[in-house]
Amino acid sequence: MKTINKFLPPLVILLGLVAWLLSGSGHLLSAGSQTPHHLVVLGDPHIPGKFLPEKEAVIRTINSWPDVKLVVAVGDICEDLGTEPEYAAAKQFFGRLAKPWVLIPGNHDFIYEDVKMPDGKRIKGAPSARQKKLARFQKSFGIPAIYQSKLVDNYLLIFLATDDRQSDQLARISPKQLAWLRSVLKSHRKNPTIIFFHAPLYGTLSSFSSYINTKDFIAQPQDELHEILQNNPQVFLWVSGHTHVPATNKDFRSALNYYENRVYTLHNADMNRKTMWTNSLFLFPDKVVIKTYDHRLGAWSPGLEKTLIPPRLLIRGRQLHQ
Repeated sequence: MKTINKFLPPLVILLGLVAWLLSGSGHLLSAGSQTPHHLVVLGDPHIPGKFLPEKEAVIRTINSWPDVKLVVAVGDICEDLGTEPEYAAAKQFFGRLAKPWVLIPGNHDFIYEDVKMPDGKRIKGAPSARQKKLARFQKSFGIPAIYQSKLVDNYLLIFLATDDRQSDQLARISPKQLAWLRSVLKSHRKNPTIIFFHAPLYGTLSSFSSYINTKDFIAQPQDELHEILQNNPQVFLWVSGHTHVPATNKDFRSALNYYENRVYTLHNADMNRKTMWTNSLFLFPDKVVIKTYDHRLGAWSPGLEKTLIPPRLLIRGRQLHQ
């Protein structure tokens, strides 16, 4: 008993020191010591599309997660052409979501005419028709703009739109939006930045299909986006859909996912499939943890967790370079 009493005060001091460090005092923050900001990413929903009951079950599951702060759908909200019935179905679908959400326009939401050729081929719309579709997108979901940014703690989240009415490329950003992007990034150089867009960055997938890394299946304009990312090292994560990469694909988590060995591209599977996955981003003060949920199994997918360290952090007013 005397031996225990001899070592009790140092032990109490040690436990107190550990608690102090974990509390964030002295600018030492642990991921486990802070409640993360939980974002859920939906790959291309294609509403109503296939497997609508399973899609609705995904919404119910997300609604049951109490810590979710935001849900982001990365384009192709509509099933095919972006018709009024498709938009009505999408509005009803997302009306069931009890979390804040951001929806990004994809090619199926604005680029095609409301009717197809006799052989079933889609018809790319004229610039005026595309403008009407983008207005339909904005009106259907009651949003002030089709692209936007948000500050979440110290993270800057940027939501880009496929909105170039003049180009036939499926995932191209307009010159006006590019100018806005440059301005936002210039104003937030010290904020670790995550960009959400419909299409992935070039070269972040292997050519497992003939369309991968072709002009219609990467973020465009490719050269201008490359220049923007090179000049803004605070951008460390790019979140995309469009290529419908399932969690079973070898490129779903791969060294190839790093654009220019720096910007990690997070690919998301579409929702037009029997087995659906969602990626969750857990934004901690000092890192981002990515986890993948298998909605058919009702469980997190083992072996797919990824941790990213932002390139530049501001922790309680103190800058920490990684």
